[in-house]
Amino acid sequence: MTQRIVITGMGIVCPIGHDVETMWDNLLAGRSGAAPTTIFDASTFPTTFGAEVKDYDLSRFINNPKLHEYGNRGSKFVLGASVQACQQAGIDVETDHPSDGIDRERMGIYLGAGEGSVDNDAFFAAIVKGWKNESNQMDWAGWAEVANAKMTPYRELEQEPNLPAGHIALLTGARGETRSCLTACAASTQAVGEAAMMIRHGRVDIMIAGGAHSMIHPLGVTGFNRLTALSTRNESPQTASRPFSATRDGFVLGEGAAIVILESLDSARKRGVPILAEITGFGSSNDAFRVTDMHEEARGAVQAMRAALKDAGVTPDQIDYISSHGTSTTENDSIETLAVKTVFQEYAVKTPISSPKSVFGHLIGATGCAELITCVLAIRDQILPPTMNLHDPDPALDLDYVPNKARKANVNCIMTESFGFGGQNNVLILKQFES
Repeated sequence: MTQRIVITGMGIVCPIGHDVETMWDNLLAGRSGAAPTTIFDASTFPTTFGAEVKDYDLSRFINNPKLHEYGNRGSKFVLGASVQACQQAGIDVETDHPSDGIDRERMGIYLGAGEGSVDNDAFFAAIVKGWKNESNQMDWAGWAEVANAKMTPYRELEQEPNLPAGHIALLTGARGETRSCLTACAASTQAVGEAAMMIRHGRVDIMIAGGAHSMIHPLGVTGFNRLTALSTRNESPQTASRPFSATRDGFVLGEGAAIVILESLDSARKRGVPILAEITGFGSSNDAFRVTDMHEEARGAVQAMRAALKDAGVTPDQIDYISSHGTSTTENDSIETLAVKTVFQEYAVKTPISSPKSVFGHLIGATGCAELITCVLAIRDQILPPTMNLHDPDPALDLDYVPNKARKANVNCIMTESFGFGGQNNVLILKQFES
């Protein structure tokens, strides 16, 4: 017998809030998280701003932050998000003797967690010191001299994408199936979708799922600038992310973490915890096209959307709202609009669609789960978050993008979409829970 999958907890740390309700209030009000970069000196870069998580204090969430002192920014963000989600779901943390009645061998973890050096300055210094230009070889002594002085082996290890999941295991005692995927901007949607499938087929009872990412460092910003993917609207960071606008010029790079607690309906009922929403469908595909570009006919996005609808057993006319990937790049917004029109046909113009990235920026591997959380809140409060900075719509993009102001609406069933470099497409369907 297949299991129904419900959401019983949520947590987030992002540029517009270190908890779910603060994030939601700021998102609905359109308060942008973008500002000049402070993590490193970006004054000579084409893009001098981003959406940083500021004034974050891990000790606000956990009693023993020293256990996680070597964690990278993403790991520390995801610990705060995990504590929030676990507390809402009634899951004990930071204890060897939990009293919540949960079998830790049936509780797993699935994260979309991102790449990036823990300490870029030390990493680059070690490369420069260790490189022998005359022989074109690395010099161990030179490398080790800087690495030993500036980085411990633990900090070097924390570059691995699976380490955030390890920190969550240490926090929660979860000993079930643990996975980590790195499918760029689609990673946490994939993590949630595949975690849900594991519950559906009875392999686990509870999954801690979501994503964590921070690429606001010289290497990350250099890469995205060279791809011309980032906005260079340096004079106006807060209006730089403008999905579906005729003047869009790239996304705003953000960072953060988002976590949801997924569990079988049987488990949630047995534990007597409130149910926030139900995951009913998941679709995944690959464009099999250029690794940095979506297929111009949106074939991968269309395939994933249709697969998610089929998996959920719903038709386009039953979708009340689409949470778009909506990055504010010329290519993404045009092709995503094409995909919606292809799948939804006559219902495309009737279905509101908006982009939270217009406010909290692009959280890369964490963004899909962050947007899933906004969907749960949209169902709870019966309101749609806006697409901000949409004052000059692209005439070629003619759907209802909920421009500039949150909107009250009847919201029961939502599609949320994530598309990543490498052609990855992941789509989830969620709905208001009905017993």
